[in-house]
Amino acid sequence: MLNKSATDFGQIGLGLRREMLDEMLIDVPKPIEFLEVAPENWLKLGGRFGKQFKQLTEQHAFVCHGLSLSIGSPAALDIDFVQSLKAFFKEHNIRLFSEHLSYCSGEGHMYDLMPIPFTEEAIKHVASRIRQVQDILEQPIAIENVSYYGAPGQQMTELEFTNAVLEEADCQLLLDVNNIYVNSINHGYDAEQFLAALPTKRIAYGHVAGHYTEAEDLLVDTHGAPVIDPVWRLLERAYDVHGVFPTLLERDFNIPPMSELLAELKTIETLQHTANKRNQVTVKHSA
Repeated sequence: MLNKSATDFGQIGLGLRREMLDEMLIDVPKPIEFLEVAPENWLKLGGRFGKQFKQLTEQHAFVCHGLSLSIGSPAALDIDFVQSLKAFFKEHNIRLFSEHLSYCSGEGHMYDLMPIPFTEEAIKHVASRIRQVQDILEQPIAIENVSYYGAPGQQMTELEFTNAVLEEADCQLLLDVNNIYVNSINHGYDAEQFLAALPTKRIAYGHVAGHYTEAEDLLVDTHGAPVIDPVWRLLERAYDVHGVFPTLLERDFNIPPMSELLAELKTIETLQHTANKRNQVTVKHSA
């Protein structure tokens, strides 16, 4: 099922927000090589915004990061929605689709990402739904490790659950470095050990973002602030452990001028370049 060639879209990405459209249409600045959108925000968008989006997707590489597939929900999978995604991906040449390892609906939509119980039963349920989505889309999807603030009915660790779902579903991983850091503080585990135990072969791309410090032992994943140094260091470690993978900067609100976003993207570029040089030296020494 895994097809790495389908994820060849560049090494450095940025989440596209509607307020960035005019600027991006003039020029997508370096080092941005791919853009990411939530398909729910663009599926039915017509008029000026729809034309502008189509112009961008015709000229640049795009991936989609879903918000409402609700892969862990007890409710039936929304087949019509998945079919609409398939048509949207084809129309805009979307290189990869990712979703959260969570759920956001039951009897109704909750407009939030809820934690899936870390249980054997949940593994089978979620993996089956992921396989169903992959079959309909006729392509592998990537599942993101998510931030969570409670673990109802927990029978195993987050790491055990995440790896089991990836293996059972035979899907790819969207490795969110900030989520690992946030969870490591909130739930008291070693972020580097968690990172190292993820399956390298399944990593399609990564996310890095900022968060909010509610308390010394409570971080909130907001995507509304600059990336902090410990998260940058964890990304650097990720490249050492897993090799350099495409990495996207998320910023959902409090969006600063493009110059500030580009400075963070430059940090990603520098970390990737340095990691590649280190990896080349390691290969030479081991030869």
